[in-house]
Amino acid sequence: MELKRESLKERKVPSSKVNNKPKQKSKSPVKNKKKLIDSYVSNRTIPRMLEKYQKDVVPIMRENFTYRNIMEVPRVEKIYVNIGMGEAVLDKNSLTAAILDLTTITGQKPRENKAKKSIANFKLREGMVIGLSVTLRRDRMWDFFDRLVNIALPRIRDFRGISSKSFDGHGNYSLGLKEQVTFPEINYTEVDKLRGLQVTINTSAKTDQESKKLLELLGMPFSS
Repeated sequence: MELKRESLKERKVPSSKVNNKPKQKSKSPVKNKKKLIDSYVSNRTIPRMLEKYQKDVVPIMRENFTYRNIMEVPRVEKIYVNIGMGEAVLDKNSLTAAILDLTTITGQKPRENKAKKSIANFKLREGMVIGLSVTLRRDRMWDFFDRLVNIALPRIRDFRGISSKSFDGHGNYSLGLKEQVTFPEINYTEVDKLRGLQVTINTSAKTDQESKKLLELLGMPFSS
């Protein structure tokens, strides 16, 4: 007997095996993204310092400098926090401790800055880590600025205000801290060594006068 091969089209599939369920339409990624954004906005808490800037600082700045548009009012754009790590050339364990300290203070993992040239007198080779830096923006920036002004600076021994001569001529202000333990997040008993921090506040102000007034209204305690 010759077996006839049935083509796939001629084969009859039992009705029990047929999947009659309607195909579900895949949700578009645009709608999912919109839902995520809406949920983030609804659950987001505005930082205290940002709220102070919008409600109190902006009206006073517009009165003092007669800005026509609200977008002309200077604002804090970003904050740089740096630690010099020259000691890491001789002691590699200090680098790990410094990374932990800076991450604890800023809430963000720092970037490692490496040497571009080899210098024999300093026992420095190209590619060695000589510093750590963090760039803070948006909510983390405002939270750090709030803790810096209201908690860290008042904890400095014999604190009498900060100098008003550290502006760079373009509206940016630099500040040096001798010890990282001024921030309450750092446990003094667990610190291997006291390290200094350099904080640079970058603003959109065109002059130092505007930048100083902005920082004063935000609570920066200038000595004069």
